[in-house]
Parts: sequence; C-alpha cells; structure tokens
Amino acid sequence: MKGYKVAIVGATGLVGQEFIKVLEQRSFPMDSIHLLASDRSAGKKLFVGHREIVVKETVPESFKEIDIALFSAGAEVSRYFSPIAAKSGTVVVDNSSAFRMDPKVPLVVPEVNPKDIKWHKGIIANPNCSTIQMVVAIDPLHRVNPIKRITAATYQAVSGTGSAAVEELTEQAKQVLEGQTTAPHVYPHQIAFNLLPEIDVFLDNDYTKEEWKLVEETRKIMHADDIAISATCVRAPVFIGHSEALHIEFSQPISPDEARRILAQAPGVKVLDDPTISLYPQPWSAAGTDEVFVGRIRRDASHPNGLVMWVVADNLRKGAALNTVQIAEEMIKRDWIHPGS
Repeated sequence: MKGYKVAIVGATGLVGQEFIKVLEQRSFPMDSIHLLASDRSAGKKLFVGHREIVVKETVPESFKEIDIALFSAGAEVSRYFSPIAAKSGTVVVDNSSAFRMDPKVPLVVPEVNPKDIKWHKGIIANPNCSTIQMVVAIDPLHRVNPIKRITAATYQAVSGTGSAAVEELTEQAKQVLEGQTTAPHVYPHQIAFNLLPEIDVFLDNDYTKEEWKLVEETRKIMHADDIAISATCVRAPVFIGHSEALHIEFSQPISPDEARRILAQAPGVKVLDDPTISLYPQPWSAAGTDEVFVGRIRRDASHPNGLVMWVVADNLRKGAALNTVQIAEEMIKRDWIHPGS
C-alpha cells in the first residue's frame, strides 16, 4: 500500500503527541509526516519512530501536497487553517469544537456512524471526548432497543484541559500533602483532592458548554434528535481517563444480562462487570488503552425500562487521538481517499 503524506497540527500538545504514538502503534500507512504547531513551539524536536523531526510553524503553505491533516490546536487555529488546508486538497480531521455542529461537516465516531465520513467537503470533525465514549457504549444498545432518555454524570480527567492542568494537579497535590496553601491558575478552584462541577463556560441556561456538547453531539452522531439528554460534567483530580455514570431509559424493558451480551460483541467496547470481585472500569487501568470499558450494569430502580452503567475510557486516546486516526483509517479502508489525490 502506498503511503500518505500526513501533517499533525498542534504536534507538541498532549493530543498531538498522542497522535504520533497512535500512528506508530497502528502502523498507519505514512509516506511522510509533518509536525506543525504555533510559532512558539516551532523549532522543537520530536521523535517519530527512531527519527527526530523538527516542528515547524503552521502557515497556509504547510498543507501543500499533504493528504491528511490531523488537527488538535484549538478551535481558533482550526477555523483559520482547516478551510485553507481543505482548499489545497488536504482532508482535515479536526479534534477541536470548531466544526462539530456545522451541518455541512460530518461528526464521526467510526464504531457508530462511519458512513457519514463520505459526505465530507474536506473537513471531518472529531467529537468531544466525553461524547465519544458515551456513544460507543450506548449505540449498540440503541440499535436493539431505542433509547428515549439519558441522564449522565461525567468525571473528567485534567488532561482534557491540557498539559498546564496536569502540572497544576501535580503541584497542588504536593502542596496539600505538605500542608501548604494552593493557588489555582488553570481552574477557578483547587483541583487536587477536590471535584469541580464546571467544565468550559456556563451558558444562559445554567448548563456548561461541555454539558451541552454532550447533548447536541450525541444527537448528531446517532441521528437521534428525539433522545432527551441531560448532563452534569465534573472535573476530577485524575490525570488520564474520563468516567461516566449513565442512567438510560429505553423504549422497552431490557435486562442487564442482555445489555452485557450486546456490549460484549460491540466494536470498541470491553465489558468489565463482576461486583462479586469488585471488577468494574477505572480510569487508572483504562489509561493507555484503546477500548471503551463498561461495567456496573444494573436495572434502574426508578424506571421499569431503565438501566444504569459506568463507562470509562482514556480521553487522550479514544476520546481524541485514536478516534481521529480511526476516521482516517476508515477513509482508507473504504477507498474514499488516495495518496496524492
């Protein structure tokens, strides 16, 4: 198979570096790789395989002859450079929020709606991390027994905010254990040994933007505008791995055993569910893995058609870099993109 010319925009960030790992681990068919970032990061060197590659500043000319560009540099950068890249013939897979709800841009999780990739016009959006793991876990059940309502509570790792947040949690944890006072910079309050029910900005309806992303993106990906969804998104003092408690109302009754059988056969899902030996998903063990882990599957005591489940995934991999690369792989597998096309 002939290789593709790949560019990574935002290569020095947490997700950008995860892009590199995922591409290597999955033996993505690359003819060349170009590492791009802001002018502040230009000149840094990163290893790809056993080669040291210099990071270059992202400029409009960066995308000349690039087949696929993986973006994770923030919405502002994506809004400016993605259309430029697409116009030059590059297919952009964007990990920011810039195009997710644009009706002209497909929002894709390959296990759920891969066919939506086909109608792209040069840009494909990667969903929010918490949305990705939720739809991977619920869509197989929805196909068998349509979902009417979801109430979600998420517990999200600080790596979702970026490297500065990881450093802040590390520093604050040391300070607290040493009896020192902490001074938050990344978050509005101390994150070490604490929980913050505030991710992204608050909207006029008193939900946060993160909570509203979960609502709107889920409906778009699953083509299910009639699913009622409510969410509370919480930042947790965890480095890697988002967790979600989902209360799901189905059209008809469904047993936990049936749900386990369906999910055990679902792509990208791994069931870890045995309360007798305290077996359930945990962010600590999910870090560095590709699957969406599901456990604590039980009847919802408040509704005859309801189930409750606990869903965990690595937010940097399946929640970001892996899903982005899988979109590119899906295009190749379905013969929807060719090198130099």
